[in-house]
Amino acid sequence: MTTLFRVQDILSEQLGFTRIELSPEALFTDLNADSLDMVEIVMFVESEFDIDISDAQADTLTTISSLVDLITSQQ
Repeated sequence: MTTLFRVQDILSEQLGFTRIELSPEALFTDLNADSLDMVEIVMFVESEFDIDISDAQADTLTTISSLVDLITSQQ
């Protein structure tokens, strides 16, 4: 399973969207992800991928692809 698919599965669980609705270009704001949602997403991603995401890095996440890129850069 690719990193994108794994991220889409996480976001599907956390935000209640289908994988098809979660395109790489989708903005977290368009997905109604508030700051609490983003904290939960970051924590789940850190656990799932065994990485550490700093607060500064988390603040730069705007799209699904930005999250995938961050994960990929740390693996």
